[in-house]
Amino acid sequence: MISRIERTWGRAAMRRKNWRIVIVGVVLILIAVAFCLFMLSIAPKSNDPVALLQTVGAVTGVVGGLSLVLIIVGLIGKKV
Repeated sequence: MISRIERTWGRAAMRRKNWRIVIVGVVLILIAVAFCLFMLSIAPKSNDPVALLQTVGAVTGVVGGLSLVLIIVGLIGKKV
């Protein structure tokens, strides 16, 4: 049976959360939302608002996905 905590030399191997990566992920989510809202205000003035919002949505989705991955990896942490 595999235990959740590995035993190494009599001590429990712990994981340390990497808060810098978590903070960067949260900031990226905030930037993505701000970018999306800003571009929504510009879209009516565009020659092709549908194409503009498709591009904005793709960029926001990529940045949001990347930031979620950063948050998850930061919360999992690394072994110490």
